[in-house]
Amino acid sequence: MTVTAAMVKELRQMSGAGMMDCKKALVEHDGNVELAMEFLQKKGIAAAEKKSGRIAAEGLVAQWVSPDQKKGVLVEVNCETDFVSRNEQFITLVATISETIGNSSVSSIEEAMALPVGDQSMTEFINEAIQTIGEKIQIRRFERLDEPDGFVEGYLHAGAQIGVMVKVKAEGVNDDATQFAKDVSMHVAAMNPGFLSPDDISDEAASKQEEIFTAQVVDSGKPAAIAPKIVQGKMGKWRREQSLLAQAFVKDSKLSVQQYQDKVGGVQLVSFCRYAVGEGMEKKVDNLAEEVAATLKG
Repeated sequence: MTVTAAMVKELRQMSGAGMMDCKKALVEHDGNVELAMEFLQKKGIAAAEKKSGRIAAEGLVAQWVSPDQKKGVLVEVNCETDFVSRNEQFITLVATISETIGNSSVSSIEEAMALPVGDQSMTEFINEAIQTIGEKIQIRRFERLDEPDGFVEGYLHAGAQIGVMVKVKAEGVNDDATQFAKDVSMHVAAMNPGFLSPDDISDEAASKQEEIFTAQVVDSGKPAAIAPKIVQGKMGKWRREQSLLAQAFVKDSKLSVQQYQDKVGGVQLVSFCRYAVGEGMEKKVDNLAEEVAATLKG
């Protein structure tokens, strides 16, 4: 049976699923709209697509580290409400997602969504959870850290709302090296550095910040002759504050992180990754009174 545009449109209106999913379902069921709708519901596509336009800015950060600590993955998975983020099913879901991605070699969300989870794809696994939980769920981002000449270490803070992973070159994975990596991970969670060292700050980032400081100095009414000197002083402080190795170590402010690294010896920070749930995303602000009023109005 020929599948027409009108049939696809009808099924899309019924299910809320995407056009291509609707067409595929109709083709596989010889144009039978009811069977195609049932197929979409079983796959979780209908429920998932209906929720795809919602804002999902809550959730959890999860980490996966290989048994030999040579590889690690940091993942952010979002849902719509803080309530669901504390749900056992969602917590288990996030752990499964991070482990599945960690045990693979994928480097993009598109690739991750095609990974097998049991006898399902990742897409089907998440869509099934959406049907059960009743909220939009999505893998927002993940980062993979590999260090063959050392190890990776992770840290989760504030109920897994902030996650950090560091990559460390080391002569061996001993207690001192491990403690160093854990301490630095906690430092990153607290201080949120933008770069590993001042040398890693891009010319573009520095130029933008210099423009901001220049505007601030000019607006404050400082003489034009001394403005450049003030700006350069501010830039020096900014570079230190934005650089992990140059920051004062949170557990001992008498030391910089670089000095702490030198004190431990045999270790070298290579890179780090820090995720905070929902950072940079628009968060939905619910107004219960307005919702109730709208419901009463019908």
